[in-house]
Amino acid sequence: MKALTRTDFDFAGQTSVYHGKVRDVYTINDDLMVMVATDRISAFDVILPKGIPYKGQVLNQIAAKFLDSTSDICPNWKLGTPDPMVTVGLKCEGFRVEMIIRSILTGSAWRAYKDGCRELCGVALPEGMVENQRFPEPIITPTTKADEGHDMNISREEIISQGLVSAEDYAVMEDYTRRLFARGQEIAARHGLILVDTKYEFGKRDGKVYLIDEIHTPDSSRYFYADGYEEKLAAGEPQRQLSKEFVRQWLIEHGFMNEPGQEMPVITDEYAESVSERYIELYEHITGETFVKSAAEGDLSARIEKNVSDYLATLR
Repeated sequence: MKALTRTDFDFAGQTSVYHGKVRDVYTINDDLMVMVATDRISAFDVILPKGIPYKGQVLNQIAAKFLDSTSDICPNWKLGTPDPMVTVGLKCEGFRVEMIIRSILTGSAWRAYKDGCRELCGVALPEGMVENQRFPEPIITPTTKADEGHDMNISREEIISQGLVSAEDYAVMEDYTRRLFARGQEIAARHGLILVDTKYEFGKRDGKVYLIDEIHTPDSSRYFYADGYEEKLAAGEPQRQLSKEFVRQWLIEHGFMNEPGQEMPVITDEYAESVSERYIELYEHITGETFVKSAAEGDLSARIEKNVSDYLATLR
């Protein structure tokens, strides 16, 4: 099974390129962005040494569907998807924070809560909660956006006082975050899932706040199966979930949380294929559609380069 873990394109009008943890972003004429969703996978802020086949296609196609299905809530950067692994859109000046919204106490929030934390990003947490319990209402827990290393939790007040985002723009981002999350929860519920938590990134263009990057993908979101949620919660059992958390748990079980002295466990072909199957499972559950694998024969990079170049030519 092929996986795309590196790109090195030179598109017409290309003015810069940024290689992120998962996505490679090519800027065209300082006005457009070509975002390639590679098959790289990251956890604990480190890129794993083996790619996951079809992961990029899954992420790109889910994000594209949700960008289209939420465009009535707020403007977003997407113009088109010329390849299964690529979205082309408007270049925006990104804010240096990520808007994380949570409806259930789980993951890193639960780990902090279990250790005695009762305030997260300036939000007070109720006493007596248990793992995977719903919050009275969704809470927003932003983080700083780091190019390297760990993103750091930050409060609304700190974001504004440090000048990372103006009070006016933050109010818009907060409103969009709640409305986008509500829409995502509605769509998930129609397919028997619970959208547990997610992150959104925003940017600005011509004085207007835009939703940028991915949305409601398994890399940026956590989903539980709705069926059996209450029973498992009452019994204190782990929830069935569709998210990247299962990769984090696998790493934890193999002694890796990207802490000093820890070594990355070996990622076998069999494990990479099992992760691929989980990503495809998420796609089919959240969209209600059968996943159609893009043609894997030949050179993935050559296919992407041709499709993107042809698309960009139509925009001139």
